[in-house]
Amino acid sequence: MSAFDNIRPIQWEHGKLRLIDQRILPQSETWLEYEASADVADAITSMVVRGAPAIGITAAYGVVLAAQRRYRESADGWRSAIEDDLKYLAASRPTAVNLFWAIERMRGVIESVAVGGPGPALLAEAQHIHQEDVAANLRMGELGAALIEGEGGGILTHCNAGALATGGYGTALGVIRSAFAAGKTAMVYADETRPWMQGARLTAWEMVHDDIPVTLLADGAAAYLMKQGKVQWVVVGSDRIAANGDVANKIGTYSAALAARYHGVKFMVVAPTSTVDMSVASGGEIPIESRSTDEILGLAGQRIAAEKAQAWNPVFDVTPADLVDAIVTEKGVVLNPNTEKMAVMMKS
Repeated sequence: MSAFDNIRPIQWEHGKLRLIDQRILPQSETWLEYEASADVADAITSMVVRGAPAIGITAAYGVVLAAQRRYRESADGWRSAIEDDLKYLAASRPTAVNLFWAIERMRGVIESVAVGGPGPALLAEAQHIHQEDVAANLRMGELGAALIEGEGGGILTHCNAGALATGGYGTALGVIRSAFAAGKTAMVYADETRPWMQGARLTAWEMVHDDIPVTLLADGAAAYLMKQGKVQWVVVGSDRIAANGDVANKIGTYSAALAARYHGVKFMVVAPTSTVDMSVASGGEIPIESRSTDEILGLAGQRIAAEKAQAWNPVFDVTPADLVDAIVTEKGVVLNPNTEKMAVMMKS
């Protein structure tokens, strides 16, 4: 286990799902408990838990809760009844492909249960998904850090692709943790990431938690930071990667990639293969979630924009593959990704 692998935002204890409430970090480290799948879906929608891998893991545990309830209600009819629960979970966040991937894995177990209650088999699969994610993150941390040359450089990251966005250790922050342990980075630069401020609230909290130096900056300052020569790599996560290597990630990622290319800074995307959607040919086919305009017009429940002003609030953007220097998965590294390279990696 890595010295930095000590944050676990998703826990299963005594038949209940426990989630750290990421909406109120870092002011309060509050855990919420869930016993109903509908409440788990609502927790995903309301951002109690966020980050594609974490959403998938959470949904898997939500299926366990749904199956237990449906089996108690009808030992014979639980399979048909649970379909409504699966649909409700699937509708919670449309862009994160890990959500649908995890539900389909759980559906396979549902179909294979022969006799007795489905709870133990489904719980074992959910825990397996959870454990696989942590192992994948540790592996990606090694692979991504190996791409970073020299010592003491700077890494910029956007949003939060850390332990809080996964089962543990993190994707982009997993690479950063491994690079820091190897002496390859001396400073992490974190975009604030409007409007939910995941960089300010979550990435900064994780780095401080692990005693890794972190400097926070406004999203619009990233290009100027690169111009100063303080950044050697931009390292981000992803919510869905298309078959050609186009990357959907938190809004603002595309801007960071454009700035990186102009300034000669390398751009790395770190995500498990469960985030790769080979059924989607390019990023133009990825559904982009929009959220309430209140998130742009206000802050902490207080309106900050002029009355009658309108807002546009896409949650994600798509970075074209030709702006990506490396995609790192637990199966390996794809440099300068394209459709052929992605297909070879996924078949490995």
